[in-house]
Amino acid sequence: MSCIGKNIKKIRTVKNLSQAGFAQLFDLARPSVGAYEEGRSEPKIDTLIQIARHFGVSLDLLITKELTVNDLYGFDIFKRDLHQSQLLKKVADTPEPSAQKAVLVMGALQAAYLTRRQEREFLESLPFIALPNASTTLHRAFEHQGSEMQYQQHGLRPGDLLYCAALPAQPEDLQPNELYVVVTDAQIMARRYQGLTQEGALSMKADNPDYEYLAVPVKDVREIWRIEGVYSTYLKSPSSIEERLARLESLVQGLLGKGTSLA
Repeated sequence: MSCIGKNIKKIRTVKNLSQAGFAQLFDLARPSVGAYEEGRSEPKIDTLIQIARHFGVSLDLLITKELTVNDLYGFDIFKRDLHQSQLLKKVADTPEPSAQKAVLVMGALQAAYLTRRQEREFLESLPFIALPNASTTLHRAFEHQGSEMQYQQHGLRPGDLLYCAALPAQPEDLQPNELYVVVTDAQIMARRYQGLTQEGALSMKADNPDYEYLAVPVKDVREIWRIEGVYSTYLKSPSSIEERLARLESLVQGLLGKGTSLA
C-alpha cells in the first residue's frame, strides 16, 4: 500500500466515510477508492488536489508522509462546524493597562503655554505622551530648548523631551541638585535647584558653566515640574582618538603621581 493509499484510508476512517461515500465526494468510482487504498493504482494529481483542499490537508504531506490521527484531527479542527455549546465563551473583559497621558508642550507652543496654560481647551488641543503608569500625579512633557544644560557632550540637548511630574510651587518641596522645569510668566526653564538665595528666590543652576545662576523670585513661579525622564534621539558618537589619548594620559599621570607620593 502506497503512502497516498494509506492516507486516503486514514482520512476516510477518521471522517467515518465508506468507500462509496468517499468516492461520491470526488466523483470517483467506488472500486477506484479500493484500488488506491490497496496500492494497485494512484489517483490523478487533480484528484489529490481536491482531496487535500476538501480535508484541509497539505498536498505535500498527503503524498509524502503517512499522516497520523493527531495530524488529521489538527487539520480538521479548523474546518469543522462547531456547535454553539462547544465554542469558548467570553466570561470577562481583559482590563486595559492604565496609561498616564502627559500633555506635550513643544518648543513652538511654549510662548502660548505661558499665557494659556490654564485653558482646558488649549491643553486638550496639544499632543500628548501616553506611558504605562498607575500614578494619579499630573504629568507633563516639555521640549527642551537651548544648550545651557549640556556640557562636554553630556546633559540635555535641544529637542529632548522632558517627562515631568507636577509639584506644589513651594521651595520646601524641592531637592538640591535635582532637575526641575520652572514656569514663570516670562519663560519655561530647565535647571538644577541649588537652594534659596538670601532674598528668598530660587537659585537655579545650569550644567553648562558658561551660563550664570538664575535667581527666580518665588512670587513669579507659576508651575514647578520634577523631571522624571528624558526622551532623546541623540546617539553619542564613539570617542575620538584624541579623547581616548587624553584620558589615557590623565590616567598615567595619576598613577605616576601616586608612585611619587609613595616614594
